Amino acid sequence: MTKKLSIIASLVCLHPLYTLLAGEGHAMDKFNVVWTSPSKDYNGSMPIGNGDLAANVWVEPTGDLIFYLSKSDAWTGGGPDPELVKLGRVRVRLEKPLFQEGVEFRQELDLKTGSITIDASVAGQKRFIRFWIDANRPVVHVDIQSSAPCTAEIALESWRAEGKWLQGGAQKDVILPSDGQTVRWYQRNVHSIFADSLKFQHLGELVDQFTDPLMNRTFGGLISGVGLKSKDDKTLVTSAPTRSLHVRIHALTEQTKTPEDWLTHLEQQRQSVEAVPVETAWLAHVKWWRVFWDRSYIDVSGTANAEATGLAYQLQRWVQACAGRGNYPIKFNGSLFTVDGMDNYQNVPEGAYCGPDHRRWGGPYWFQNTRLIYWPMLYSGDYDQMAPLFSMYRNMLPLLKERTRRYFGHDGVFFSETTQMWGLNRKQDFGMGKDNPDVYSKCPYTRYYWDGGLELSTMLLAYYLNTGEEAFVKETLLPIADQVVLFYDQHYKRMPEGKLHISPAQALETWHAAEDPLPVVAGLRTVLGGLLQLPEPLTTAEQRARWQRLLGEVKELPIAEEADKKWLKPAHVYSDRKNCENPELYAVFPYPICGVGKPEFEIGLETYARRGNKRTGGWQQDSIQAALLGLTDQAKVYLVQAVTTENLMGGANEKKNRPDSRFPAFWGPNFDWIPDQCQASVILNTLQYMLMQVDGKKIYLLPAWPKDWNVDFKLHAPYQTTVQGRVVNGQVMDLKVTPESRRKDLIVMKVQ
Repeated sequence: MTKKLSIIASLVCLHPLYTLLAGEGHAMDKFNVVWTSPSKDYNGSMPIGNGDLAANVWVEPTGDLIFYLSKSDAWTGGGPDPELVKLGRVRVRLEKPLFQEGVEFRQELDLKTGSITIDASVAGQKRFIRFWIDANRPVVHVDIQSSAPCTAEIALESWRAEGKWLQGGAQKDVILPSDGQTVRWYQRNVHSIFADSLKFQHLGELVDQFTDPLMNRTFGGLISGVGLKSKDDKTLVTSAPTRSLHVRIHALTEQTKTPEDWLTHLEQQRQSVEAVPVETAWLAHVKWWRVFWDRSYIDVSGTANAEATGLAYQLQRWVQACAGRGNYPIKFNGSLFTVDGMDNYQNVPEGAYCGPDHRRWGGPYWFQNTRLIYWPMLYSGDYDQMAPLFSMYRNMLPLLKERTRRYFGHDGVFFSETTQMWGLNRKQDFGMGKDNPDVYSKCPYTRYYWDGGLELSTMLLAYYLNTGEEAFVKETLLPIADQVVLFYDQHYKRMPEGKLHISPAQALETWHAAEDPLPVVAGLRTVLGGLLQLPEPLTTAEQRARWQRLLGEVKELPIAEEADKKWLKPAHVYSDRKNCENPELYAVFPYPICGVGKPEFEIGLETYARRGNKRTGGWQQDSIQAALLGLTDQAKVYLVQAVTTENLMGGANEKKNRPDSRFPAFWGPNFDWIPDQCQASVILNTLQYMLMQVDGKKIYLLPAWPKDWNVDFKLHAPYQTTVQGRVVNGQVMDLKVTPESRRKDLIVMKVQ
């Protein structure tokens, strides 16, 4: 150990920049991921990113440093649907490799500084590499320090340039001719499915009214570094042996009239970024991560399972932060960290290699999956990461208002369960052209599945309660939520007694024939109640009167009763079961009607006990609902299973054809893909709700907390509140509530 530390110290001293850490912040070192051997292949990659630009980084047994580059807005033109694809792969090869058998090697994800470090010593030559993606600028830094001068080669590797594995209508990458000192490349959409998606979904007359988000979208990058020269169009080499090499990769996505315009903007961006001294950029970068880690944390200890859960929580917050501040929401099926696809699902031949751009279920968004990523951000206070989700759905509104008018002849909007970034169904669900003369999706799993808009509105209301941002109410919350409830108001008929009759409908993907499904009824009651609680100056008298009337017309929750027991049903009328969800428990989560401290608590408990599908993994939310019902043992068992099992839902073939990822917070594929953001997000949600729950102004602490788990925590609550402290052997210590006036609303529950 002493020898290893001396290697690190001697090399860091070669570059004093990295001794400038801008303060310590919350202790994160114990959560760092450390590998003392290289990785066999891409399955052994570490994730890193700045919220928009990201990479999978690993060192192969050959000693080469390799990384995939991804960006949140690198969308192809579609074929059949747009795909979120990689920018490319980069290989760094040193004169003496970073690894040989029998030598010292250490790769570490340094959470505190938002970087990956590699320490290696081969044949007496010591190397220190720090890989970081600037938290504030679209640039990757690869800083290489060597105890003796050496040469290096940096190469772009592009499968698309070779015409291989072209996903989603991708073209061959264009690798520009060498300029003598950089490598430049791009992918450009020369066609788009946007117009066809409108035409085939009976909205062709609107094509000229809306901007195509795909056509001419161009994405790629530029590799540069002082002392580097071109070997060929895709390779740079050092001009002479050197002890210090700083490589930069600049990335840009933009819709431009010509490729030349894109290239001009990329060069302008490069000049702007490189005008900032690297020392200044590094300090600001580290400060960003310090603020992030101090914002919120749950550090669990006491047992091995507790520590594994705490590690999973911190690492998944890292994964989300690395991908959560881009122009589009995080993709549930792999985020920005997918690697070479090997899939045997549905029609893909068993064991078929699908290329680096493959992700099961492709590029469209499923709201039922995507939502899980964003609920934990309220408790962690990561509000900046919620903005891309809200923006995407807000930007859909003009087109979706027109869709409702043309389909149904009334106002309001409905959000399709599966959606492209502009708001319409994916091709496979709606059907194309003559395949579907109707206005409803042909896919039976999503035909009437529109209630994602209600859950989104519930999330918007919760965001406002947490932040108190009045501008958000006017610019985002009301434009979305009011249009969603307006749709239900005008779309469905009333029964003779005046109650809204939601039919035809379905209860999630599970009950395909339903009347007044519980998720819709619970969602309407939650959203309308929340809208009516908004400050009057933020709303109009007409809106409040309309919301109050509609709330009175929404049916009560569907309840079954036997002897002295009551429980919730999936819908007032339901049949034709096809999937494995528990719609009846949506009154626990995401709609907080039956939970700790609520009058309907016992109904929630009985419903949970009688649920038809009992399991965890992937998007299954049993553990979340168990926590919200105060079922400590059940929540704990499911949570530990999710944390300690790599792949809960896959079968034997999945395990054979998908090698386990080396990074401990890459779960899946489960229902979806690797890394599975649904299972990861369920872990975050469950742990948060075990520790703290909120109900209006009330804050319940330890509602489902195991007595043998200790914790150091800081979480966010409504009314711009933070709750911070420790729990040791079931006792709360060092409790701090900010502002102090909110302490009176805190209820500390007894740990069982």
